[in-house]
Amino acid sequence: MPRSICVINPNSSVDVTRGIDAALEPLRLAGGPPITSHTLHDAPAGIQTEADIVQVLPRLTAFIQANEANACAFVIACFSDPGLAVAREATSLPVLGIGESAMLTALTQGQRVGVIAIQPTSIARHWRTWGAMGITSRLAGERALGLDVAELQDTQRTWDRLLEIGGQLRDEDQANVLILGCAGMPQFQHSLSQILGVPVVEPSRAATGMALTAACLTS
Repeated sequence: MPRSICVINPNSSVDVTRGIDAALEPLRLAGGPPITSHTLHDAPAGIQTEADIVQVLPRLTAFIQANEANACAFVIACFSDPGLAVAREATSLPVLGIGESAMLTALTQGQRVGVIAIQPTSIARHWRTWGAMGITSRLAGERALGLDVAELQDTQRTWDRLLEIGGQLRDEDQANVLILGCAGMPQFQHSLSQILGVPVVEPSRAATGMALTAACLTS
């Protein structure tokens, strides 16, 4: 069997994993590596605090080490990129975080990036990442939906908030490219981009696309 790109949902929501898996279907190319999606079933229901990140670190590392022989790359499918540095120390294979990858992708599609977070408490954590990447001058702003991972399953409520917050980032913060700041919203990417008239980056697709490139170039 060919080695696969393992996309890891580091929370225990099977619904989120199913959504990620469906979103990645266009990247499953004939002749390319398989793309598999996995749930850390004993992890928190959502990665929304630093305590959640600490809790998931050993589970994430154990998963990577257990699956390394059958993988060609790993993707950590949580926008906070929990355990990214630790995971990269645990394997010689490429490990991509969807937050970092989404931001790098957005920087190629616009000058001022707006991020749609799900919770206000996530924003400070994300800005620490942007600061470490040295890209804060390209950030138009980050605003939160005020919804948790479970509440994202209410599609009408989530859509209404995405339109509102995305519009504020575009009109008030002058963002000309947006990022969906959670792995649980891929189904809204294209419609949001069409209605708001700006590119919208879906982070799991961005990271898996980078992992696919890395795998193909090293195979």
